[in-house]
Amino acid sequence: MTQAVLSVLGLLTLGFSYVFVKDTIKNKHTFSDASWAKLSLVGFIVNFFDTLGIGSFAPTTAFFKLMKLVQDRLIPGTLNVSMTIPVVLEALIFITVIKVEPITLISMLASATLGAVLGAGVVAKLPEKKIQLGMGIALLVVALIFLAGIFNLMPVGGEAIGLTGTKLVIGVVGNFILGALMTIGIGLYAPCMALVYALGMSPRVAFPIMMGSCAFLMPAASIKFVQEGAYDRKASVAITIAGSLGVFVAAYLVKSMPLTLLKWLVVFVIIYTAITMLRSATKNSEEK
Repeated sequence: MTQAVLSVLGLLTLGFSYVFVKDTIKNKHTFSDASWAKLSLVGFIVNFFDTLGIGSFAPTTAFFKLMKLVQDRLIPGTLNVSMTIPVVLEALIFITVIKVEPITLISMLASATLGAVLGAGVVAKLPEKKIQLGMGIALLVVALIFLAGIFNLMPVGGEAIGLTGTKLVIGVVGNFILGALMTIGIGLYAPCMALVYALGMSPRVAFPIMMGSCAFLMPAASIKFVQEGAYDRKASVAITIAGSLGVFVAAYLVKSMPLTLLKWLVVFVIIYTAITMLRSATKNSEEK
């Protein structure tokens, strides 16, 4: 079953790659004057940390604005197009090397994808500020619980590689909601880490699940941006190539990282994301 997941993901990626490469070659005369070196450095750094679970969209946007690398109107499309192949590589690597029970993996990947497709209309009507506040506070609480577990103050987490019964239902429903929240810019990585760990699975298992969830969503969305020409081609090429290298370097670290250190990484990612969400909520004066 896992092989089927990889095959479908491979076909989606091939379809995106064909459209992307064809459009880039056809329009290479439109490349911007931005530095290849700067774009490549940004691609390596953000995808290195994305593979560790930090996320890539927010830091990449910050780099684009700080270094004036991409026009504001092209940033959304550039983020999606340039990160698609690196994220797919993350998913392929972790699904291959980290064992997850097939029913759990496929169910949670499918639910996140359905959440993004079917839940988009509902979530788009929810007040973004309240979601950011709620998620931020919830993640901080989860981080405190994880810290208590690390210091043996209370039992938390586990070593399971799959879910059954009620826990599987909670995992599927939870990932459906997280997939839907992605449509308004709420990242899936940290909440998925929290969900997986809270359900008693190993923190390693979060990586193939969260990255696989995003990998199935991105090719289709990115093809739309390419077809509309709503992205920076030069930035996308540079970030795709350098970012893929960053993924391989970081993936090696995660695979070889001791479990205790990995647990600390998960806590750091969750706290970082919680603070980011709370800051966004304080700046968000309009409720959608």
